[in-house]
Amino acid sequence: MNEVIFARYEDVTAALADPALVPPPATPGRYGTVAWLRSAVARFSAGEPHARRRALVLADLARLDQGLLRTLAAGGYEPDVRLRVVRVLATALGLAGPEAVARDVKAVARAYFDPAPDDPEADVAVARLLPAMGDADAETAANRIGLLVQACEATAALVEHARRGGVEHAGPGGVRDLAAVLREDPPVRAMRRFAARATVIGGVAVPAGAQVLLDLDAAREPGREPLAFGAEPRLCPGRAHALVIAEGILFGASDPADGSLPPAGEQLDRAEQDQLDRAEPAALIPAAVRHMLALAETWTAWDGRPVVNADGRTYTPHKVVRRVADHLVDHLAEVEARLVGAPTAPDHWHASLVTTPADLAPFTVADLDEARSRLTRLGAIWAHRIAALPERQLDDSPGTGWSIRQIVRHLAEGTAYYADSLGPIGPVGAAPAGPVTTTEEQSPMTEEQTR
Repeated sequence: MNEVIFARYEDVTAALADPALVPPPATPGRYGTVAWLRSAVARFSAGEPHARRRALVLADLARLDQGLLRTLAAGGYEPDVRLRVVRVLATALGLAGPEAVARDVKAVARAYFDPAPDDPEADVAVARLLPAMGDADAETAANRIGLLVQACEATAALVEHARRGGVEHAGPGGVRDLAAVLREDPPVRAMRRFAARATVIGGVAVPAGAQVLLDLDAAREPGREPLAFGAEPRLCPGRAHALVIAEGILFGASDPADGSLPPAGEQLDRAEQDQLDRAEPAALIPAAVRHMLALAETWTAWDGRPVVNADGRTYTPHKVVRRVADHLVDHLAEVEARLVGAPTAPDHWHASLVTTPADLAPFTVADLDEARSRLTRLGAIWAHRIAALPERQLDDSPGTGWSIRQIVRHLAEGTAYYADSLGPIGPVGAAPAGPVTTTEEQSPMTEEQTR
């Protein structure tokens, strides 16, 4: 069979725009198999069926919020990028069981681009996916599966290419920006077309029935639009969504322009980051808790007078314990939500802005024991959670704010800050004193006084 190859940018774009050159037609198969799926989706269609099926895909894409896609991609760590990509889309589409959908889509993807698919496990996966797509219309369900399958492969390849090198355009962690990947290391290297009728491309006659190979890699030209997502009139409709998901996986959901990143003064400089990288993250919070509890052993000698630190904030022993515990719980909830891909809940702590009547109570030996049990366990929970994460996840998948590594550093520093704001009361290491008494005239601090 004749095969014609085009490798110049002008010829490839002309071939992609020529209606005589269509995707190699799919051979229909038994309903619910990969062969049937290929014959029912826009990807392998032409003419009116393609237009009708593409409209189904566009309708699904139109109801996806790109901000949500990026946030979902940034959370819920999954080392298999293909599963992660599909889970994000399945969740955003409102499909039941996104994890199961992702596993089945990955199985289908390995046979989807084979002109003569023969994969019984992939066929079974298609049969399971059809009712999971949430639409009784077979063509709608098929094109929803097609959307997930193509995202599974192309978006995952984009992420993998961004991670695999290219120091010239490398960003944090050696990851290249996606524009550089599309220019220099595109996830799609070639496309195939079939000549439904004779045509001419760049002066080359293409006979009817010819197989056409479009060498996208060779056709790359500086300053020209990358062709990894095709070109009009069949430009990939999910291009923007793929880029957003890839950005979420690679760089997280934080946008430096939206104010969600730490202010410039709080960014880690290179020396600080190197020091943090060398530290064992799982040990940072327990060490800070031990530092605080060593100081807390002296707080049973507190005379009942609140202490105002250098920043003008008011602290008491109970208030320090409260703030440290709330702080650890708050960020723990944030990290756990990220790891399962759930949105983080806004907090409503009064934090240091209020000193409550309970904050002004005497700090007894029993209170010290309670604080020791509470905070030691919280520190251990953090240590176990961080130790269980793959090293790269501490910087990967940062959600809508700091990376997990930065959160750990922030918590360790915050714990020390609260403890040091009160400091030692009496010699550190001395035996805890008994409870102190306060006068009836002692009254709670108002919120205004604590600022």
